[in-house]
Amino acid sequence: MILNRYERMIAKRYLLPGRGEAFIFLVASISLVAVALGVAALIVVMSVMNGFRAELFDKIVGLNGHAVVQGYGGKLPNWRIIADDARKLPGVTSATPLIEQPLMASYDGRVEGVLVRGMTVEDIRRNPVIRGKVLRGSMDALVSGSSRVAIGARLAEQLGADLGSQISLISPQGQSTPFGTVPRIVSYEVAAIFEVGVYDYDKAFVVMPMGDAQTLLMLGDAVGMIEIQTVDADRVGEILAPLKDEVVRVGQLSDWRDLNKSLFEALAVERVTMFVVLSLIILVAVFNILSSLIMLVRAKRRDIAILRTMGASRGALMKIFMTVGTVIGVLGTGAGIGLGALFLFYRQAVVNFVQFVTGQNLWDPSIRFLTELPAKSDPVEVTAIVTMALGFSFLSTLYPAWKAASTDPVEVLRYE
Repeated sequence: MILNRYERMIAKRYLLPGRGEAFIFLVASISLVAVALGVAALIVVMSVMNGFRAELFDKIVGLNGHAVVQGYGGKLPNWRIIADDARKLPGVTSATPLIEQPLMASYDGRVEGVLVRGMTVEDIRRNPVIRGKVLRGSMDALVSGSSRVAIGARLAEQLGADLGSQISLISPQGQSTPFGTVPRIVSYEVAAIFEVGVYDYDKAFVVMPMGDAQTLLMLGDAVGMIEIQTVDADRVGEILAPLKDEVVRVGQLSDWRDLNKSLFEALAVERVTMFVVLSLIILVAVFNILSSLIMLVRAKRRDIAILRTMGASRGALMKIFMTVGTVIGVLGTGAGIGLGALFLFYRQAVVNFVQFVTGQNLWDPSIRFLTELPAKSDPVEVTAIVTMALGFSFLSTLYPAWKAASTDPVEVLRYE
């Protein structure tokens, strides 16, 4: 839509308030602010939900792999054969033995349920989710036979334990006696405290070398599961399909979608719902643009009639009023992008401020899974939001512009 010189001049004049037009300008300003708030709200909410999903996915997959082979009864005796076969599959990057067992931990009279995780020393040291999140101590102290463990930060708080504390792990699978099975209690020194950022992991995980976990649980050379990583998490089912027939005899093959199906499905539904609901804010703002343009056309009927008698075409008048409404939409969309980016940059500070003012805990890690508010903007989604806002703004200009172009100068100027 290209405007000539006089059309640009008139459009610019109509964007600024004239005498007696303060109310029209106020409505147009409210429209601009409403578009900005709608665009900002959509960008912020969609970015936070994308970040929430991405953070959860990274943390869950980083600790549990793209898929796991779990042995029946929590024991996988011939794990080396399965691991070797898995590594030979195209697309598989690693197959690591693992032990996970829920037990009880006690320290200084306090008892908490924990999830003991036995990993190879190499895996402990190179796992990015744990290795880069150590708050105190060092993972290098965890070697087989050292009787040292690493625990989550929330678990350390609940037990009151710190570096050097001797915590006791209680396993019900102890020695059999004539009086029944005696629980097995073994003490370990806390060598590291980590915080991966997922509340459920930080309040339950006890990480130890594989050999120590096998000794504690009396597994011998067996493991509980094999963690498998692939080149593409979305194609994990296709990549591991040849392994299913071999695994079914000794265990169960589950990928990350099976293990967290309800969680990620709920996030997907909530994401779509929030997008639709918040799009209504932009739609309401667009109706404000429509109403302000209709009022502007009625206020400028005499000017429009004079322009028509001076030779202005219907197309020129349509372009003028379409430009006025579109400029409001463009300015509002640009302001919304800036406001959304500013909010996302200072999102945690905003949450902390609101918590301080209201005295309420808005981001409880025990409910939200993550310890901080995440965000990840998707350029495709931002482009879709901007396109939707500009498209709605443009459509809202068509009727007022058509009414302006349809003005009959004879009827308007008859009694002038």
